[in-house]
Amino acid sequence: MCSSCGVPAHVPPPPAARASAPAPGASRGSAAVPPVGDGTGGAPAPRRFAALRNPDCRPYLFGTGLAMMADNVEHVITYWVLWQVFESPALTGFQVISHWLPFLLLSVWFGGLADRFDCRRVVQAAQLLFMAVSAAWGVLFLTDSLTMWAACVLLVLHGVAGSLWTPGEQLLLYDFVGPRELPSAVRLNATFRNLGVLCGPVVGSVLLIGLGPTAGIFVNVLFYLPLTLFLLRTRFTGHTRGGGGRPRVGLVESLRVLREVRGDRTLVSMIALAGLASLFVGSSLGAVMPVFVDDFGLSDAGLAYGMLLLASGVGGVIGGVLLEATGRIRPSVRAAVASTALYGAAVLGFALTRSFPLALVLLLAGGVANLASMSIGQTIVQLRAPDGARGRVLGLYGMSANGLRVGSGLTVGVLGAAAGMRWSLGVSAAALCAGTALVAVLTRRSREAPEGADDEAPGS
Repeated sequence: MCSSCGVPAHVPPPPAARASAPAPGASRGSAAVPPVGDGTGGAPAPRRFAALRNPDCRPYLFGTGLAMMADNVEHVITYWVLWQVFESPALTGFQVISHWLPFLLLSVWFGGLADRFDCRRVVQAAQLLFMAVSAAWGVLFLTDSLTMWAACVLLVLHGVAGSLWTPGEQLLLYDFVGPRELPSAVRLNATFRNLGVLCGPVVGSVLLIGLGPTAGIFVNVLFYLPLTLFLLRTRFTGHTRGGGGRPRVGLVESLRVLREVRGDRTLVSMIALAGLASLFVGSSLGAVMPVFVDDFGLSDAGLAYGMLLLASGVGGVIGGVLLEATGRIRPSVRAAVASTALYGAAVLGFALTRSFPLALVLLLAGGVANLASMSIGQTIVQLRAPDGARGRVLGLYGMSANGLRVGSGLTVGVLGAAAGMRWSLGVSAAALCAGTALVAVLTRRSREAPEGADDEAPGS
């Protein structure tokens, strides 16, 4: 045991072995985790839509979807106002950087907070910060006192709220359903988040047109309340199923989790896959779509742009529902690698095609593959992370999956300035495919080792 951070100084045992032990929180009313095998047939298959059937997890998923919608509603309203007031391309770039940079710099430390403290309170703190930022925008709009520096501060605080929310959110999922039904919870949580992303622009536009930016941003505060209030009444803290100590949460102590997980090739491969997708494609896909719309030569460019944006988001929702309904794809390294490769191939095809219908199909398929890749990777990371360090490991995953999106603007934008957006996106997608292939090669030995069955999530 590492004396400074309370993290076991060894590679964790197989998830199946950990899951078969009684849940430490069982004495407080939570059911013991049932014995599960390695996913090869020893245990009964989890129920379809298991997380939605769970009375503790179901309202949490709906609250998460609403909070994610509110996040995107704020973007719609504030980005519109900021452009109308300042017309600053530099500020537009800062909007993207400020959203993702806190994930890069703070995710591991916030994971340490989730490991040490009641995750209900950590998530509530994030939601309250979201609400405070929305309310502050409203005050600035109402008093006509919006300035560039105030906008920058609020944009950074919004990004901080998002990075604070993520590790605690995932620990609560594990606590609600346990390891056997965790794949369902992660998939459905990702699906509800995608629904929030889809609905956000629609609701934001309605509020902006119907009520105006000032009243609209104040109304947006209300969308964060259901999740915040639900966390006041649930008994799950994020720690009732897992043991572990109360680690220190200093930055140095939190970063020591890197040393603890580096010997686990499966964990490292999932973090690497998430980072590759984030770095090479990330948030750039939506940013380059206006350029692609012109290339298709359609008469109604606005409608075409909306359809392209919708296709990618709908793909994520459809992917989550299909994966949950069929249960045919088990969370494993092999499945994560394959779905990431398919995502890269779909983006590459989108970059090369001049056919609008084919572009829609490729974006739809890419959304399905991206949802599968993210949910599978996050599930494996959750199940393999050591008890007591799960939040920091998830923070490390979040730093890779979200923080590196800051770099996607460089990989696509800088190359796009030199060679054109189609070439830049195509080269970036090809690099994602190549990196995924490299991860597959490097993890092959891990799958062939005696503990190779451990690359599959238990009970999946």
